[in-house]
Amino acid sequence: MREDATRPGNETAATFRHVIDAALGARSVAVLGASRDAAKYGHKVYTSMKRAGYQVYAVNPNADEIDGDPVYPQLDCLPVKPDLLVTVTPPAATEHALPAAGDAGIRIVWMQPGSESEAAVNLARAHGMQAVYGGPCVMVAVATRFRK
Repeated sequence: MREDATRPGNETAATFRHVIDAALGARSVAVLGASRDAAKYGHKVYTSMKRAGYQVYAVNPNADEIDGDPVYPQLDCLPVKPDLLVTVTPPAATEHALPAAGDAGIRIVWMQPGSESEAAVNLARAHGMQAVYGGPCVMVAVATRFRK
C-alpha cells in the first residue's frame, strides 16, 4: 500500500504502519483462540509468538494447557494485563471479547485474517484500542521484523 493510501476507517498507510510497529513492540501478548491442535492457526500463532521471545498467554475456554503452559478461559483471568491481544477466532468471538479487552486496558488488538469484521474494528475503537486488521498476519510480521 502506498504511504498516502487509505485503509478502511481512513487510516493512512503510515498511521497503520505505526500501529503495526507498536504491536510488534509489545512485551506480553494474549492469544485469543489459542489451540492445542498443532494444525490450527491458534496454535501456530501462540507458538510463533513464544519462539519470537514474547511473554504469551493462551486464552481459550475449551483448553486447560498448551504445550505444558496454562490456558486461561477468558481475558479477565489473565495474571497480567497484556500489551497486545491477537485474535484467532471467528468474528463473533472477536466482537464478544473486545469490550472486556478494552475494559482491561489492552490498547492494541491484532485481528488475524478471518477473525476481523467491521463491527470488531468499530468495537475496538469504541473501547480505546488501536487495531491491526484487514490482512496482515502477525506471524509474518514477527518473522519479518526479526529478519531485519
